[in-house]
Amino acid sequence: MTELDPADGALLEHMQAGFPLTPCPFDDLGREVGLDEEAVLSRVRWLKEADIIRQIGAIFDTRRLGYQGTLAAFHVEDEALQDVAAQISAHPGVSHNYARPHHYNLWFTLAVPPGQEVEDEIRRLARQTGVDVWLNLPALRVFKIRTHFKVGEDKAGQTPYARGIANPPSRDFARADVPYVRVLQQDLPLVPRPFAEIGRRWGLSEATLLDKAHELEAVGIMRRFGAVLRHRRVGYMANGMACWVVPTSRIEEVGQLAAGFPKVSHCYQRPAHPPRWPYTLFTMIHGQTKDDVEAVVAQIAHQASIDGYKVLYSTHEFKKERIRYFEEET
Repeated sequence: MTELDPADGALLEHMQAGFPLTPCPFDDLGREVGLDEEAVLSRVRWLKEADIIRQIGAIFDTRRLGYQGTLAAFHVEDEALQDVAAQISAHPGVSHNYARPHHYNLWFTLAVPPGQEVEDEIRRLARQTGVDVWLNLPALRVFKIRTHFKVGEDKAGQTPYARGIANPPSRDFARADVPYVRVLQQDLPLVPRPFAEIGRRWGLSEATLLDKAHELEAVGIMRRFGAVLRHRRVGYMANGMACWVVPTSRIEEVGQLAAGFPKVSHCYQRPAHPPRWPYTLFTMIHGQTKDDVEAVVAQIAHQASIDGYKVLYSTHEFKKERIRYFEEET
């Protein structure tokens, strides 16, 4: 864990909630936290060098881009775990890959581009790694996706660039959007006019790039544009995946209840595979300690009157990075 001063904490709060999609975003951030542009850039560079900020860029809705995505779990013999995990992590469509203490002990997220089937790719990976027992757990319903690690207080009590839209107007993803996805998913350069700089590299004007960013966010194709943090570097040492046995008739009720807890970053309905895997609701819970996570689990269990659940903690992080969309076409 790295100690942060209040100004660093305030910057990280603003940058997680929603980075300003403006020509001079670091100057705009500075006005919110009482720093000039040069000081903001200096601090953000340090936060990157200290490996606290992993990336600043766009987070897209995988399915809206035409990709198929899922959560997969493999049963791997202990002596083969490192080797199998390395082969899984080498796949460009794998963004997260963790060891968790269970019969299913290797958990990873997988996305495949339009025209491919994610189930076929899981089978191929299983054959490649010699795995015979596995689960395919695609999201049937998303109740919440919002990873935000509380690290400081913003002066206004509310982050002005948090532009989330509860029910965004919808439109289909178009092939004409692909070049902008490729650009906006890049790590933002730390210069006074970063969108002008990154646009220049890809042959796009600053105004055009920002207009498209606002459009993609407004229709929900881009979930948000912001900083992604290394959670352990800011003190969130416990990462628990709580899996709940919830009957179909109560999924809506319990899903909405669990999603309302601030420390729940992700909440999904996923298919059960009884009797070996009876769980239908998944919640990702981050805490500074395991006790923090257990306290949230206990509150959800009590309020929902659910006693069938299991919490799996990550014991090793093999991979954690964003998917790079449409790069196979470049």
